[in-house]
Amino acid sequence: MELNVFGGSGFVGGRFCELTPNVIVNDREDYTIKTNDVLYFISTVDNYNIYDDPFIDIETNLTTLIKVLETIRNRQVGVLTFNFISSWFVYGNVQLPARENAYCDPKGFYSITKRAAEQLLISYCETFGINYRILRLSNILGPQDKKVSKKKNALQYMINQLKNNEDINLYDGGNAFRDYLFVDDAVDAINLILQKGEKNTIYNVGSGIPTYIGKSIEYAKDKLNSTSNIGTIPPAEFHNIVQTKNMVLDITKLERLGFKPKYNSYDIINTLIK
Repeated sequence: MELNVFGGSGFVGGRFCELTPNVIVNDREDYTIKTNDVLYFISTVDNYNIYDDPFIDIETNLTTLIKVLETIRNRQVGVLTFNFISSWFVYGNVQLPARENAYCDPKGFYSITKRAAEQLLISYCETFGINYRILRLSNILGPQDKKVSKKKNALQYMINQLKNNEDINLYDGGNAFRDYLFVDDAVDAINLILQKGEKNTIYNVGSGIPTYIGKSIEYAKDKLNSTSNIGTIPPAEFHNIVQTKNMVLDITKLERLGFKPKYNSYDIINTLIK
């Protein structure tokens, strides 16, 4: 299968292209679809753009997507399958583990536009006879991520602080959990879905295991022999507005395809602290 990748220069997209053969990666302003199998990574990465540029989530997550989809109508070769990389952020506060058929109530511009993109994609594909898959990724970690910050992949950001012996303050003492997946496992899961997954459906991509942030930080501190002090603070008001406290994904559908992560949470942390 020859795969056309959009957004192949980002963290997960870049790693996918490194590990996957037979990919055609489009340049940033090239919206033209070149094969009948598309993998679409283009996206913003956090909810904080509202402070600096409230239009960027709309332009990146919605307008650019429609520009790419509009090039499909000029193609006359075979039936196309559009594989869209989405995020666990679309769920909002739902019963856990979050299942693909859960009612989504996202908070924040990034989260809302990712959900809107899913719905626009489904409507467009149903209208024009295009196959689709939506892949909702959990928190993906890996040393290749160059955009780690307090706003994105905070666990990895705090591990970097531990390396520098900087003090850390955890929201509510780290008594919150996330679903973490190593980037190479994410690549394996994406490829598995492309090869074996049903079309016109949604897949969660994660470990399916809740990992507590506080315990992860304590483990990393011990492994690093860090002298950092770890304190506790209440969550920032904006964090409460746009972020759910806990998240873990139901990956039953993915497991039925044969997926099993190679890295557990401790393996991931060990890789990040090297």
